[in-house]
Amino acid sequence: MKRNHRYILDLTDLQYKVVKLHWKVKFLRVLMGVSFSVVIALFYGIIFENIFGSPKEKLLEQQIDNYKLKYSLVGRELNSKAAALNSFRQSDDRRYRPILDMESVPESYRQAGAGGVDKFNDLMGYTNSDLIISYRSKIEELKRKANIQKESFESIKEMSAEWKYEIDHQPAISPVNVKYGISDGFRFRKVHPVLGVPRMHYGLDFHVPYGTDVYATGDGKVIESGWDSGGFGNCVVIDHGFGLQTTYGHLSKMKVSVGEKVKRGDLIGQSGSTGISSGPHLHYQIDQFGQHKNPINFFNNDITTEEFNEMIQAFESRSKLR
Repeated sequence: MKRNHRYILDLTDLQYKVVKLHWKVKFLRVLMGVSFSVVIALFYGIIFENIFGSPKEKLLEQQIDNYKLKYSLVGRELNSKAAALNSFRQSDDRRYRPILDMESVPESYRQAGAGGVDKFNDLMGYTNSDLIISYRSKIEELKRKANIQKESFESIKEMSAEWKYEIDHQPAISPVNVKYGISDGFRFRKVHPVLGVPRMHYGLDFHVPYGTDVYATGDGKVIESGWDSGGFGNCVVIDHGFGLQTTYGHLSKMKVSVGEKVKRGDLIGQSGSTGISSGPHLHYQIDQFGQHKNPINFFNNDITTEEFNEMIQAFESRSKLR
């Protein structure tokens, strides 16, 4: 007898005969085997996915973890930018505005809200909506505060430009090299050295040799350059704006003309002894809104000759770039 075959004893002839199954039975058995295999496979597949997760789920979880890491890095960067913005604000409130005599930006304006409660509705409904909305909100807040700070810095820039213009036009240096001393100051003279009568001296006299270079002490416009009948002889007068004028008297030569614009440190003439004068010197006078001011209060007379020369050279270099 052959193996793997079923046999049955035929009693009529007492012989074993092979049992032949009907094709329907064979098909049914195959179908049942396949069905059983599918059920077993599904069973083990479900158990595996419940324990370890499907490949697609694993990929999605990995992507979510990557996005969380990216958001974490974004959060650190936002915190860094917020700290930098706060540093700018402190410089604004404690340094720039006090120096320029400007009022601080109102806190109510800095903290003003932006947008309504429904602003981030489009971000609702996601797995990490709270995280996304928190970062989006922080970004919006930084943008708003950065715009406010930008406006503040622009106003500071405008004010600093105005201050620089005013400072440049202030008479702020000695009109001659500081190695030459002041022979007479802003005071009442009991006896005028030439006229011999009591008279107020409304300026400073610098005891300088004939032909000493005389410099403009601030930016301005020459409004007089010629002979002064009031006693200053050859005289240059510069209008600096802001009600300020400087007068340089008793010159031997004048190097500028009426209407000419000058910068601080520009050569405007040379000293002499013209007009009512007892000898070579420079009379330097400052008037503000028609009132005589003591020039000694407008410049630093404690610098060295070398420092003064370096300063004049710097002013001359700047003038050449105009």
